[in-house]
Amino acid sequence: MAKTAVTRYPILGPIAERWSPRAFDDRQIAEQDLTALFEAARWAASAFNAQPWRFVYAARNDPAFETLLACLRDTNQSWARHAAVLVIAAAKTTHEDGSPNGHAIHDLGQAMATLAIEATARGIHVHQMAGFYPDKARALLGVPDGYEPKTAAAIGYLGDRSRLSEKLQEREAAPRQRKPLDELAFRGAWPKRG
Repeated sequence: MAKTAVTRYPILGPIAERWSPRAFDDRQIAEQDLTALFEAARWAASAFNAQPWRFVYAARNDPAFETLLACLRDTNQSWARHAAVLVIAAAKTTHEDGSPNGHAIHDLGQAMATLAIEATARGIHVHQMAGFYPDKARALLGVPDGYEPKTAAAIGYLGDRSRLSEKLQEREAAPRQRKPLDELAFRGAWPKRG
């Protein structure tokens, strides 16, 4: 089931087609496609070219998959266990000289967005999640000091939503919605609301 965005202005296909399903099928992702997703993320823009993003990932047939799955909240585990790949993404919060990198989380977001667009262009879906345990991810995955686990993601091919709970099936079938553009982008200055 495609859920292409209905836009007011034309945008690139992989951006309009990107959405975050919870229903994944059992197909694995070819290694060259999986590697290409991380290669796309590698080329994301970052402040001072710091490239502060780091990814720990496992395919469903890797022993580490269950470890990454254990880092997710129960509600996300219920559907993410069917994804082909799980990812925990972290941001390096300091520059090489030890000074704080205030843009690290923004830059990690850019890398994840680039990964998701590359995935969409390849017919693969990415569902990013805030519903995971950062401290558990740090401990189980060996994330070193100076890096903060910030997001998790399930990656795979679209599956049958009937595998989901009734509540999640409803969310999966709901139309995509976004706030109007004039609430998000302001030319010249923030508008005065009265």
